[in-house]
Amino acid sequence: MKALLQLSKDKLRKLLFAEDIRLTRIFERAKCGESLRRNLWDYLNEREQSFFEMNSPEYPASLHVIEKNIALQCIHIFKNILQSENEERSGCSALMILQKIYHADPATLRKTRRGFFLEFLHLIRGMQGRSFLHETPKLSEEDINAENLGQLLDAYAQNMQAHFSNFSKGCDPERIRRQETLQRKILAYFSADRAEWQDYRWHYGHIIRSEKVLSDLITLEKDEILGIRKAEKYHIPFQITPYYLSLFNEEGRSREDRILRAQVIPGASYSERVHENRLKNIDMDFMGEKAGSPVPGITRRYPNIVILKPYDSCPQICVYCQRNWEVKDIRETQISRRDISRAIAWIGKNRNITEVLVTGGDPLMLKDDYLAEILTALSDMKHVERIRIGTRMPVTLPFRFTEKFIAMLKSYNRPGQQELCVVTHIEDALEITPDVLKITEKIRKAGLSMYNQQVFTYYNSLRFKTAFLRKVLKVSGIDPYYLFNTKGKKETQDFRVPIARIEQERKEEARFLPGIMRSDEPVFNIPKLGKSNLRSWQNHDIIMILPDGRRVYRFYPWESMSMRIDDYLYTDVSISAYLQRLDKDGENIDDYKSIWYYF
Repeated sequence: MKALLQLSKDKLRKLLFAEDIRLTRIFERAKCGESLRRNLWDYLNEREQSFFEMNSPEYPASLHVIEKNIALQCIHIFKNILQSENEERSGCSALMILQKIYHADPATLRKTRRGFFLEFLHLIRGMQGRSFLHETPKLSEEDINAENLGQLLDAYAQNMQAHFSNFSKGCDPERIRRQETLQRKILAYFSADRAEWQDYRWHYGHIIRSEKVLSDLITLEKDEILGIRKAEKYHIPFQITPYYLSLFNEEGRSREDRILRAQVIPGASYSERVHENRLKNIDMDFMGEKAGSPVPGITRRYPNIVILKPYDSCPQICVYCQRNWEVKDIRETQISRRDISRAIAWIGKNRNITEVLVTGGDPLMLKDDYLAEILTALSDMKHVERIRIGTRMPVTLPFRFTEKFIAMLKSYNRPGQQELCVVTHIEDALEITPDVLKITEKIRKAGLSMYNQQVFTYYNSLRFKTAFLRKVLKVSGIDPYYLFNTKGKKETQDFRVPIARIEQERKEEARFLPGIMRSDEPVFNIPKLGKSNLRSWQNHDIIMILPDGRRVYRFYPWESMSMRIDDYLYTDVSISAYLQRLDKDGENIDDYKSIWYYF
């Protein structure tokens, strides 16, 4: 894999057209683009038919069924790319690019990136039954017995455990020691004591939002300083609670804590793109939430559930937040009680609503009495069966969950009648500290369920890292709920991963865990319309490969089998660029070699 990524485009070109002689001859003999298209269609149809017709001289009798399945998928994708309709929709013709590459057109070779060559190289290899994913057969049906199967399963488990050993939990002794050391430094800096540290209101009053305070407490890297300065220059809010800061590595960014830092320290590219969007008056409501807002404070995408947003800030702002267009500095929040009262009244009038997600921002920034007013109003509605509290405070400020507050939440949970549950957002096992375990235990003892929604970003996309998080979540009393593909927002480019990687993670890593641990669903959120399941091929398809190697996907919304509704086109992250980034960060990219065959 690494060797392929390092090949020059000229060598990749030669390799590409040496893979399949018949395919190469079609390019050689083509008189024009349309004849090339017709001849490729004929070849692909013939190739596809050969996999099904046992009497055909082309029938690959010796080809393993798994390789045959991969081949059929690759043929399907190649056919999609040949369709002129898909060229029109995507604004690109990969066929014409391939034709010019075959003739070594200098301008095309300059503009086309390695990722394009690698996508087609793997497609062609896959079509030939040469994916090379299963070069060493493990077990045939007749070889399966207790001993052989046991050895294979042990090998799977040992490989998974070897990866797990590279990751840490926030409750590991060394991590606890580091956190306590930095905690003492933070307290001394603010002339505070341990009692104040346990008071969530103290943290509200000492939220870190400047380069000076941050650099006084931890060592910042050059790129982090640049990002913060850009954010300050362009008035882009960033906020970190003292508690969450105590999870950082004091001496500078480490392989472990880079995921924590990236979440809350805005990068230079992020700040530049946000600033550019503002200058060009570009609407950053990527998910089109305003389109589903019948009244201020509400978003609705599904028949029975609505989102209620009574607060538009958080004690800590995630850089990749889908609501970065409306989340404000904690000092500038502007949500009015009148708007929320009207939103609650709207819910009360609509008997189709059976579930309300109270989120924001973070609704736990509200005072107990006001939040109680909101929950009481919702709880009194007989048609509301479930209230979800969407909050990141279990990991950004666990002290918010006081005994009194948990008792208040418990009062709205009436088994058999109405449920109140907590949905949080934990990205990495480092965030699960002894403080988090304490409040999780109290919440569970109160009879409340806790669920986790994870965003699958570059930083937790490493082999088995998310599987490790699921394992730690479950034993901590938190159920994995959703695994979100990162949004296609340009300003959050640094966090994005290819769709193929989230599909690969589900099949090759999550699948090795017991089912009770992999209860989360990997989903893609379609703007304005909602979630599309990434495990189901009926919900999406690849229609084009762009010159830079990015795949263009067509998504079919969740309700497409119930009504006629338009599709949605999404341009993904280049697999080649993703693998090169992993390689630069010291990952063994051979571990990811099957990624090309997830569509």
